[in-house]
Amino acid sequence: MAEFDPRVPSIARVYDYFLGGKDNFAADRDLADQMIAIAPLIPAITRENRQFLARAVAWAAKQGIGQFIDIGCGMPTTPNTLESAREVIADARGAYVDNDPIVLSHLNALTAKGCAGVTVVAGDAREVPAILDSVSAGIDLSVPVCLVMGYLLHFFPADAARDLVAAYTAALAPGSFLVLSAIHVDRQGSEEGFDDYSTSVAQVHNHSVAEFTSFFGPLEILPPGVVDARQWRTWTAATQLSQREEYTIAGVARI
Repeated sequence: MAEFDPRVPSIARVYDYFLGGKDNFAADRDLADQMIAIAPLIPAITRENRQFLARAVAWAAKQGIGQFIDIGCGMPTTPNTLESAREVIADARGAYVDNDPIVLSHLNALTAKGCAGVTVVAGDAREVPAILDSVSAGIDLSVPVCLVMGYLLHFFPADAARDLVAAYTAALAPGSFLVLSAIHVDRQGSEEGFDDYSTSVAQVHNHSVAEFTSFFGPLEILPPGVVDARQWRTWTAATQLSQREEYTIAGVARI
């Protein structure tokens, strides 16, 4: 688990700031403001990602999925994964995985307050066998689950992202679902913002639509396919969306 240092920006806390949260520090806000100056739509597309994840999780619950694994979950903002699931299945169970000590502190507070059915796992998402072993304390991997990897894979090179998804999905029961999203910027000069974040927090990659689609491997990508997150099961025609160079790219597949 990473050591806490408020002087060093955190992925989760920058994300929290974009969402209008209060669980962030001056270093997080400073970096976030620098990024907003370069890409003013970042807070909006971050909120759209959260909305997509809520819709995708609720949709999976409506298909009868009662178990959810959120890898690289970040701060438990509202609605978080389990809240979205429990709007459909009241006793849905969830496993949250992260390596940020502040995130883990907030998640452990949920369990301390008696939030049943929650498994909190401290660990590096790349350590797949160890993560799955810890997750299995509260999640039955022999039956279908919904695996959520929201805003995670842009922290990996394309080949590594494909391998990571494949390693996790290989361990899941048939009938499970995979939910993916990533930030995407399609304009000249976008490298500056990605470079700033890579230097200050963690290496980040601006994956193409084709690369993102490849992360699903041979899995069946469900309608409406890989799309702008604003369009996933909102039935909004692409022609009705405001044209942007920055957006969240998203999709859901069946295992």
